[in-house]
Parts: sequence; C-alpha cells; structure tokens
Amino acid sequence: MSFRNFAAAAFAACLVLTGMPAQAGAGPQPVPFRHIVPAPRDIPYPGTITLHVDATDLAHRIFRVHQTIPVSAGPLVLLYPQWIPGNHSPTGPIDKFAGLVIKANGKVLPWKRDTANVYAFQIRVPKGVRSIDVSFQYLSPQHRNEGRIVMTPQMLNLQWNTVALYPAGYFARDIPVRASVTLPEGFRFATALSVASRQGDTVNFEPIDFENLVDSPIFAGKYYRQFNLNPGGKVPVRLNVFADAERDLDASKQAIQDHRNLVVQMRRQYGSFHFNHYDFLLALSKNMSGIGLEHHRSSENGVMPGYFTKWKETWWRRDLLAHEFNHSWDGKYRRPAELWTPNFNVPKRDHGLWVYEGFTQYSGYVMAARSGLWTRHQAMEMLAAVGARYDRGRPGMAWRNILDTTNDPTIAQRAPLPYRNYQMSEDYYSGGQLIWLAVDARIRELTRNRRNLNNFARDFFGVHPGAWNINTFTFDDIVAALNKVAPFDWRAFLDHRLLGHVNLSKAFEAEGWKLVYNDQPSDGMKAIEKRYHMADFTYSIGLSVNNKGQLRDVLWNGPAFKAGLSPAMSIVAVDGKDFSLDTLRHAITHAKDGKAPIRLLVKNFNQIHEVVIDYHGGLQYPHLERIKGRPDYLSQVLTPLKRTLKAIR
Repeated sequence: MSFRNFAAAAFAACLVLTGMPAQAGAGPQPVPFRHIVPAPRDIPYPGTITLHVDATDLAHRIFRVHQTIPVSAGPLVLLYPQWIPGNHSPTGPIDKFAGLVIKANGKVLPWKRDTANVYAFQIRVPKGVRSIDVSFQYLSPQHRNEGRIVMTPQMLNLQWNTVALYPAGYFARDIPVRASVTLPEGFRFATALSVASRQGDTVNFEPIDFENLVDSPIFAGKYYRQFNLNPGGKVPVRLNVFADAERDLDASKQAIQDHRNLVVQMRRQYGSFHFNHYDFLLALSKNMSGIGLEHHRSSENGVMPGYFTKWKETWWRRDLLAHEFNHSWDGKYRRPAELWTPNFNVPKRDHGLWVYEGFTQYSGYVMAARSGLWTRHQAMEMLAAVGARYDRGRPGMAWRNILDTTNDPTIAQRAPLPYRNYQMSEDYYSGGQLIWLAVDARIRELTRNRRNLNNFARDFFGVHPGAWNINTFTFDDIVAALNKVAPFDWRAFLDHRLLGHVNLSKAFEAEGWKLVYNDQPSDGMKAIEKRYHMADFTYSIGLSVNNKGQLRDVLWNGPAFKAGLSPAMSIVAVDGKDFSLDTLRHAITHAKDGKAPIRLLVKNFNQIHEVVIDYHGGLQYPHLERIKGRPDYLSQVLTPLKRTLKAIR
C-alpha cells in the first residue's frame, strides 16, 4: 500500500475520544468545557511551533520546557506523545509530565485533561488570541526503578517526545517546529538535526516537522569524541561517543576500522543510503541507562564504559550498532503499513515486527560478522545460543506462535515476567531472525545458490536511493518480493513458521549446520555470565541463577521445575555445602557419573526446605557443528560482501 493511501485509511479509522461532562453534586467541578479529540488530517498546520528546552538542571534531573503554539479562537486539544516509534507500545512517559501552565496574552488559561485519554489536554482559546505559551517540566527518573536514567553529571539524552505537546487534528509531519535547547556549561552534543545558530550554551535548530523532530534525539556530555565512519564518501556517517570519563573514549584504530567496515557492508548489501547523513549516538556509561533505539538518520545506543578500552572482553554486545543502523532501511524507511500512524497518539498495530525487528535482528548478527565486529566463530556461538532457545528453551512455543508475540510490546511493555520462557516475550526478534535464516536457505536451494537473502534485501529495502521519507509495505509485498527473487509458495512457507508451533532452530540444518550440546560453555556464554554475575544451566537442570543464589529463571517443565523450584526462590546450599556458582556447576557435573541426585537447600519467602533434582545429563551448552555432505550456506551468509549488490532485473 502506498504511503498516501495508508495515511487516508489510518485517518478514516482513527478513533474519536470524548471528554465526560461535569455532574452536579459530584465534588469539585472540572473546567466547564469538553472537546472531542479531533482525528488527524493531512493538511498543513497554520504556523510554526517554537519549542525551547532548558536541560541545565543536572542536579534535579529536570528538563524545563517552553512552547509557543500558533492557535485560533475556539476549542483546542494538545497531545503528549503516547505511541513512541521503536517502543512499539503506548509508553510515552506521561507519569513524568508535570507543572503544566498555559497562557494567552499573559493570562493563565484553564485546561482539562480528557477523562478518557490521559494524554490529551483540552483548552478553550479566547477570541483574539493568536498564540499560546505552554510551560511544563519533564521530571526524568531519579532511580532506575522509575525508568531509564537520561541525565547524569556527565551526560544527558534529550528525546523530543518527552518534552513537547502538539496540537491534535494534524498529521505530525504537517506540524513545523523550530526547536532549541540550552545545554549545561561545557557540554558538547550530537544529533541528526541541522544547527541554525548558537549563542553560548543555547543551540537553535533549523525548522523541521514534528514527526522528524521526534525522530532526531540529542546526546550531550562533557566527554565527547567523534569518528568519521565514511571517509571519502558523499554521505556523512559519524560515530558520536559520550563517556563518563575521558579515558573511555580511547578507541583503537582497529575498533574504528571495524565500525567503518559496518558502513561499507551495509552499503554493499542495500546498494543505497536512505539518509542525507547518519549519526550514531553512543553513550559509554555506568550511570546513564543503556539503550538501543532506532531513528532514520541516527540511533541512540548505550553500553558499558569498556566498549573500546576492553575491546576483547565486550565483543558479545557489538551487534548493537549493526542492529540499530540496519533499522534505517528496515523499520524507518521501509515500514510495516500498520506501524506507521499519522501522529503519535493513534495506536500502532505491531504484526509486522517479525520483519521490522526480526530481519533486523538477523542482519545485526550477520553485519557484525561481515564487518569484523565479531569473528565468524563468535557469530556462530551467538547464533547457537539463539538456536538453542527454540530447540530446548522455549516451551511456550507449544501454545503461542511468533506472530502472536508481536503483541507483547503492548501486553507486557517489557516488564519482568514470572516464566518468560513459557509465556514468551517479543520472540519476533530472535524467532523472526531464524525465520529469515530459513528464508535464505530456501532461496539458495531453489536457485542452486545463485541467489540468497542479500538479493531480497537489496530489492526490498534498498529501493529509491537517497529517499528518507517513509515507504510502507504489507505481508503481500513481502511475498511478492520473495517471488521475484525465487518463485515459490512463500506465503505458506512464512505462515508455517509465523503461525505454527515449530522448532525454528531447524533453519540451521537447512544452512548446513546442526545444534549440538556439550559441557563447554561458549566464549559468548562466558562473557555474558561474567558481565551479569550469573550462570546459565537452562539446558541441563533447567534454571539460571546469579552469584547470590537468586533464581533468574526456571525452565517450564524442566528438571528444576518438576522438582519444585520457581523463579521466586533462592538457593542456600548445594549437596550440603554453601551455595556458589562453582559448587552448583560441580554438582551437575558430578551427578552425571553417579546415581545420586542433586540436593538443593532453597529459600521460599521465610521458609527453607530441600529440593531434590534427579538429573544426570551433565552440563549442556549449545554449539553449531557442520553436517557432512550438505552445502555450507551459513559460512557464506557471514562472509563479507566484496561488491555492491545490483537490483534484480
């Protein structure tokens, strides 16, 4: 469906929300007016909104906002963004919005929150008023249990959706905004926005529509370094790094070259860039919370400080930038039709996330290997971990399917779950990744290895070089594009994996490899266990546990589950000895050669009791092993492209 046609359909389907009337005798009376929240129309907004953010209050972690909004007399509804692109859910942080004051000609105007929609604020603009002044604060989290930390003494992350109201009744792309920000003294910044001028610590940006403003966040901080990732190229690609300390900015030549290789490999796969410039925003911090959030011309990325200085130790997380960069093609430029909405308060439909996130998860791993951010061996070990999840670690596949998990951003909103392996959660990422791996193998088989998933990626995501609008697609478009690469019943092939209850790890066998399990953890598993101070025994006794004995997860119907363990418990002792990860590891190993069960002393609330696990399979960790006599397609998938792909004629 074309972007314009889908926009019209979205407009026609938009819900109308109505405020409730005041009732006599019901206590304090609300402001005596009610409005209908108008549906968005694709017409120009009459005027340009000015938006200024004072981001200097690092001590209190407060963003102070002032807007001037052109208006006309009569009812007006202002919206706080609710459905945030990339979050795939109604997670706009309205709980941190405070201090709203609206004035016209210096006089305070009363406002009323819509009783059916807490993101909508109703106002009646008096006659003769041509603009209103809006002031409020965004009270960013003080503690991680309140949300993601976005302000520290060393850096900040300004996301425009958190610091803006906008008028209902218009497409977000039709509302022009002139934004500015005052930064703390000495802070430098990076963003996809174009700078118009600067006075001291205040930066004024070129006017831009509200949709693209929200898509252009800012990172700023004391310690900053920028790396050119496309030297000699016509389209600038920059890596903007902010750190807690200046020493963390020390990147080796090889590390930067690997990131430059990422740009080269993306260009060769897709044959085009869908941006006029691109800025990676990367925070290396223990204080500001981590993040991975895609935008069309930038991405927000947050990792631990040792990303560069402990290069050999932190490799397992280096698919992050590859993943978010890929979204510029998949998710931002080419977007599932129901994941585009005319503004940020019309609900999104997430069923296309198996492409938006699933193909990007596939590409993030592949591009990490092709660029050198991962070695081929590291990529294989990380892929084995994904495969094992759907081979032995997702009992929930017996009752749910991958397509249904696309509802999880709204169902759970990434909150902790009691039994994630059984309930499943956003499995369209890694499950979708394996579906696309299976697609690659089938294309190679059908074409005798003359074509593969790279050809689909080039033809589907790489179209219209230089365009950075939004180009929507449907399931039928996916099927048609795959048929262009290799004629086949792709609808049935995809439906079997999206709607069925199948072992998605079989994709590796189609690529010439198989999952095997032995008692040696991979380097990736070792790195993850070290980083999170835990051990993963999911594929042996069926649990993961941290170094304090607290269970992180218990595999549904696994040995530990059947013995009576649940994720709320903690292990006190193992076979009569104080708990430690090594003690439990030794007990699992020792039980393999004997008939005695593993005895755990566990604490459940204020009770302590013994749990006996009759397991004798030893330690089990996943790896990939070649299948003799079959073509090795997977190694070809991970091999760097030597030239830019051409479109299929």
